[in-house]
Amino acid sequence: MSLSTAMKTAQSSFSNTALQTAVVSKNIANASNTTYARRAAMLATAANGATVVEIQRAQNESLQKQNLLSISQSNAQDTLLAGLQRMKTFFGGDDYELSAATYITKLRDNLETFANKPSERSLAETVVADAVDVANALNSQTKAVQEMRAEADADIAASVTELNRLLAEFKTYNDQVKQGTAAGTDVNDALDQRDRLLTQISAIVGVSSNTRTHNDMVLYTSDGTVLFETNPRTVTFTPTPTYGPTTAGNSVRIDGVAIEPGVGGNTSGSGTIAALLQVRDEVAPAFQKQLDETARGLITMFEDAGMPGLFTWMDGATESNVVPGGLTNGLAGAIIVNPDVITAKGGNPMLIRDGINASQNPDGDASYSTLLNSYLGKFDTNLTFDGTTGLDTSMTILEYSTASIGWVEQLRSAATTASEDKGALWSRTEEALYSVTAVSLDEELSLLLDLEHSQKATAKLVTTVDEMMTALLNAAS
Repeated sequence: MSLSTAMKTAQSSFSNTALQTAVVSKNIANASNTTYARRAAMLATAANGATVVEIQRAQNESLQKQNLLSISQSNAQDTLLAGLQRMKTFFGGDDYELSAATYITKLRDNLETFANKPSERSLAETVVADAVDVANALNSQTKAVQEMRAEADADIAASVTELNRLLAEFKTYNDQVKQGTAAGTDVNDALDQRDRLLTQISAIVGVSSNTRTHNDMVLYTSDGTVLFETNPRTVTFTPTPTYGPTTAGNSVRIDGVAIEPGVGGNTSGSGTIAALLQVRDEVAPAFQKQLDETARGLITMFEDAGMPGLFTWMDGATESNVVPGGLTNGLAGAIIVNPDVITAKGGNPMLIRDGINASQNPDGDASYSTLLNSYLGKFDTNLTFDGTTGLDTSMTILEYSTASIGWVEQLRSAATTASEDKGALWSRTEEALYSVTAVSLDEELSLLLDLEHSQKATAKLVTTVDEMMTALLNAAS
């Protein structure tokens, strides 16, 4: 090896070491940055020794796709579970003390006590108070369900706004990646930012990707709708500020195609939007129908002379004199106790015993209990319920109201199990991805030490060449 060749080799070594040290330093500086993928300076042998030809970014496409899928599924599941957890609070604690079923049971028990002592006005007052509790429970749960739907709608609006913002930002970095790749410049920072945005997008809506020439990325939703291709597709949604039992929420559309809500306790939805749509349009309305059918069953059970008796309902601003013959949307929010039996409203609670709309006890017999016993019998008689509520169509009123609680709890249990499973899968996938792309301080510090040794060896080579040149010049003089 000539002295000039040795010097060129040393110069190349210094340049390589400087570049490698810069890369390792950047890795160390970003060790705690979860959106940063480790860099490595790739060397190739040249005429004058090794040279850095590329700064390579750690990645694993298969793991990344699986991680995006896990993020979408886990976020959807957690969103659904949060909605079902909130629905459980409608029932009170673990004993469901605020549920309609609890109050109906109490009404039945006190009605039985009144039937055994039909002359006791205080027992009649107790039955009326229990009936008021039942009506209030159905009213408040209807209000809570519709408030939950309105909040889900607001969350959908916020998610759509955020999704449009992320897609616009995604275009910025995707353009940088395309242009940089075509020009042969370092695009690793732009790739990091694009992957960060992709992760955030996948939490909102299920997404898959395809990479084209010059690292250009195209995004699709989990059902195949184009989400981004050169430019972001328009995601549209019109919020509905208030909800009632008959209110239908608007769809979320991507380039005109509606996002479908998830299905089931182990939701089929991907991303928070699909789960929020499921809560707003599937779960909450089904529960509302169950409440409405519970209210209809109560009005039917206590009908008197073909009209509402102990329980009636407000048809708009007017007290109805009709017993609903089928599912009536919003009935649970409109049910009330007949004012004719409420003392504070000028009524007489003893009419429960004697008949509200027509006297069943013309002689005023204080021990008359026939009507009360007929009401009690209806608690053990199967009623016919609407088949679209998700519950059996033939049950007693207590069985039905209890089955409604069971329906929510069964969904919640399935959602809880699925949330744990999907969360664990996400955690394992993320861990596997990070093991490939994340920075290990131990490895980087070890590499930095190797580079220091290389720097010293190169410096020693330069010193040796310098000594030889000096000796050569001295010999020639």
